[in-house]
Amino acid sequence: MILYRYILRLHIGPFLFSFFTLILIFLLQFLMKYIDQLIGKGLDVWVIIELIVLNLAWIVVLAVPMSVLIAVLMAFGGLSANNEVTVMKSSGVSLYKMMLPVLIVSFLITWLLIIFNNEVLPDANHRLKVLMIDIHRKKPTLTLNPGIFSTDVTGYAILVRKTHEHTNEFEDATIYNYSDPMKQIVITAKKGRISFTPDYKKLIMDLENGEIHEQDAENKNIYRIVKYEKYRVVMEVQGFGFERSSGNAFQRGDRELSAKDMLRIVDSLRNIQRKIYESLNSIALTNFKNPFEGKTILPTSFYQRPRVDSVSDYEAMVSASQKLISLNAILKNYITQIEYYDRSIDAYMVEVHKKYAIPFACVVFVLVGAPLGMMARRGNFGVAASLSLAFFLFYWACLIGGEKLADRDILSPFLSMWIANFVVGTLGIYLTIRMGKESMIIDWYSIKEIIPPRIKTWLGIPEEEILTDRYAR
Repeated sequence: MILYRYILRLHIGPFLFSFFTLILIFLLQFLMKYIDQLIGKGLDVWVIIELIVLNLAWIVVLAVPMSVLIAVLMAFGGLSANNEVTVMKSSGVSLYKMMLPVLIVSFLITWLLIIFNNEVLPDANHRLKVLMIDIHRKKPTLTLNPGIFSTDVTGYAILVRKTHEHTNEFEDATIYNYSDPMKQIVITAKKGRISFTPDYKKLIMDLENGEIHEQDAENKNIYRIVKYEKYRVVMEVQGFGFERSSGNAFQRGDRELSAKDMLRIVDSLRNIQRKIYESLNSIALTNFKNPFEGKTILPTSFYQRPRVDSVSDYEAMVSASQKLISLNAILKNYITQIEYYDRSIDAYMVEVHKKYAIPFACVVFVLVGAPLGMMARRGNFGVAASLSLAFFLFYWACLIGGEKLADRDILSPFLSMWIANFVVGTLGIYLTIRMGKESMIIDWYSIKEIIPPRIKTWLGIPEEEILTDRYAR
């Protein structure tokens, strides 16, 4: 038990370090992608914090398996580099016993991640979608550029000649009011000040020293001019305030549902398909009969033409052709519906299997990470990060490619999501068995010759250390 605790303790530090590093990288990638949609919106700080927290849900799902792989590579690489593996083997501790506590913990992490995928992730994804829709719906804060008409407020066109950057004041304004179609109103002002009500539903413009020109749209002879010293214009606005939608305002997609909910939807879709097939069978039994049964108008050979001896025979032929055209349209409609439900079922089943396949990668990465770390004989972060990145890119490419193949009905949803686990797991079992029988060490000297100097420095592989390993062997 002391040995097991020691091995597990070696994994805690690298796991936490890589976990928080990956979260930071994914968050930066998200902010760089959506920063242009957030800047200038005038969003509250708590809205930005909520947006980041909600994005942490899908980031955790990706970061945990990759952190497990990095931690296993660094821990077993450090054990091998310090010759602790040799000491353990000489004491009768096999590689399988060394991996046993890590495998048990990986199964525990897999179970917790499955619960997270079904209980936390769907609600977080749904709230994130609603929040992003609300953010996109919010207009930027109203800005008045000198000499340019602003039409951000519905029913108004606002032109100012001069603005003050540090205040909400402006000078020489002209406001065209189109809110009332029966009147044409033009308001001028020497100076003014603009502000919003606390709920951002109304725009207030306090004007000074100007005129109001009003003309009736029906009677052009009625024209009124009013001079004022102070005048307030209140405009109804929409979208300038951040308004939250209710949680049930939008229908949930497949990534916003738990596996149980999606399986329930799949069962209902299959019931609909079953009813369509029953309708097809009834149509086949009632309509696919010989309309000329008992008649001799049909040709007996390829070179003969149909015989039409009476008007009734001709009407039977016309009726049969129309019936066949109608049946063809009905069959095409049913086939289209079946194909649509097949695609929907595959899409839901892909997400169901993904909720279990990605967490199970923690176990798979332990199988492949432990022997690889011992073969590499290096416990630094650069080597572990590079090896784990290569495996995770392969794993993620298999997931994306499998999803595309499942959508095209080339692979089943189960195989498309689990094929990466099968491939990496098989490789891990093979490497584990080989490492349990003999010593396999990666030839860093051969790899060094094809690695560019900058990457070699980033990986933390000194030139003299590589040469020392080469001659030591």
